[in-house]
Amino acid sequence: MTDGTVDGTGGSEPVGRSTDYRAVFRAATLPMAVVDHEGLILTANDALGALLGAAPAALTAQSASDLLDVSSDGRTWHAYREVLRGRRSRFRCTRRLKHPDGRSLWAEITVAPMPETPPGSSPVLLSVADISDRRELQKRLRHLQMHDPVTRLPNRALFFERLAAALETPPYQDDGPPRPGRIGLCYLDLDGFKAVNDTMGHRIGDRLLAAVAARLTDCAEQESRHRTGASLVARLGGDEFAILVEESAGAQQLTDLARSVLTALQKPFDLAGQRLAVSASIGVVERAVAGTSATGLMQAADTTLYWAKADGKARWTLFDPERNAHRLTRQALSSTLRPAVERGEFTIEYQPLVGMADGVVRGVEALVRWNHPQFGMLAPNRFVAIAEEDGSIVQLGRWVLQSACRQARRWQLDHPTEAPLFISVNVAVRQVWDSDLVTDVAEILAETGLAPGLLQLELTESAVMGSAGRPLEALQKLSDMGVRIAIDDFGTGYSNLAYLSRLPVSVLKLDGSFVRGFRYEDGAHPSPADETIVEAMVQLAHRLGLTVTAECVETAGQAERLRRIGCDTGQGWLYSRAVAPERIAELIGARPLQR
Repeated sequence: MTDGTVDGTGGSEPVGRSTDYRAVFRAATLPMAVVDHEGLILTANDALGALLGAAPAALTAQSASDLLDVSSDGRTWHAYREVLRGRRSRFRCTRRLKHPDGRSLWAEITVAPMPETPPGSSPVLLSVADISDRRELQKRLRHLQMHDPVTRLPNRALFFERLAAALETPPYQDDGPPRPGRIGLCYLDLDGFKAVNDTMGHRIGDRLLAAVAARLTDCAEQESRHRTGASLVARLGGDEFAILVEESAGAQQLTDLARSVLTALQKPFDLAGQRLAVSASIGVVERAVAGTSATGLMQAADTTLYWAKADGKARWTLFDPERNAHRLTRQALSSTLRPAVERGEFTIEYQPLVGMADGVVRGVEALVRWNHPQFGMLAPNRFVAIAEEDGSIVQLGRWVLQSACRQARRWQLDHPTEAPLFISVNVAVRQVWDSDLVTDVAEILAETGLAPGLLQLELTESAVMGSAGRPLEALQKLSDMGVRIAIDDFGTGYSNLAYLSRLPVSVLKLDGSFVRGFRYEDGAHPSPADETIVEAMVQLAHRLGLTVTAECVETAGQAERLRRIGCDTGQGWLYSRAVAPERIAELIGARPLQR
């Protein structure tokens, strides 16, 4: 005779302890059930019966997974079965259940081996805890965490969560082949908001942000009435907002939305007795979901917003792949420009400056080229402006000046019986400001042995005109050394001939736009106005003691008219393109190029 009994747990225990367990099980407020290895309920307590709206006895032999929706997804079902088979010690999941009184509740379902029994050899204990209050608290905390307290809009975190979900959603399908998913974004920044904050305080600034948020929400809601996709208006920080458009219909839809936003924000805001007016710059991006990442979309939006501001603000700008490719190329050049000088990636070609009267080469202009390892041979217009912006023009300009002077001296030594060529080198205004140009020139001339009179420095008209202080002082010292100063592209800027008399300038280089007006060839009609202007500039320049060089001379007809007008030298493809120094050496002492 034994002193124990076998109950639903499948174990053998003292009668008193077993009775105590069953009493506690039945009286427990926590819904529980004992489930066998097939997932069928062996016994359930009153609390579980109340939760499911059935008598505990009626639950016997029913599938616990069906009653509690455990088998609704594959991963949860697999984990549950592993516990039943003793291959896993514990399982927990969350489910939304329907209470008999009609309300919904969130339940945490736990499945574990019976106490003091080995896994796999006995039924398991299933318990159901009502976590609705906890879920509600979590929901409130998440809302606070994911929303901006000033505007009540979704914040940056929620925006990126929704964006990631939208990019992961498969294409929409409706009784046919899947439609390629698309996504759109209006990324906007308020123009002049900082001034409002600074002059009226953050309280008014916050109220303005809230009012802007309300108008953006209205615009998004009106736009969404005409389509099936969802929209999300979010404040990303400061005065930056975003409108995310899921399942967009194309760029036109996004630009229409941006236009409606601008119209809405143009109306004045009445806040605390103050009438405020603001505008916005909007970057618009619309593209296919496939191949798009959140990072890529936001980078495109940020770039396009910058374009809208750079183009004048109070406008929208649509992302342009070609313009962006140019920007990326510019960034790549900027990041590698300074090291490229040290790596010796730059070369210099030389274009002859020819006497208009006799066609003899008088000098050459040094034109730098960048032999970029990725983009190939680049002309100056691709990188000089970048070099001026980041300051590397000082280092590059000194290298060009030194290399050109050394080459000019080499030609002179190699052809001692011929008249030496002067070398003309372009100088950026930043070189005058950010370096000791006078000292650099003096040192390079001394090092190479080139006479100062054989060096000509070219500066643009806008850089020379109005020069005062340090630039004017530097130009004067260079002129006193014997270096010639030339104004490049003359006629495109101030064109203040009277001011030239007070500058140490010796040469004017007429911009090619005037010379192109001299063409007869290819059916082109010459411009009498251009000829009159050039003739007047040449006469005035000569009276001021200056010589004149015509740029972009391409035809014999242009050369003849310029010679008749009195231009001293010419430069252009009629005579020669920019060539290697070896080709210039062949031209020294050779017969005239053109007459």
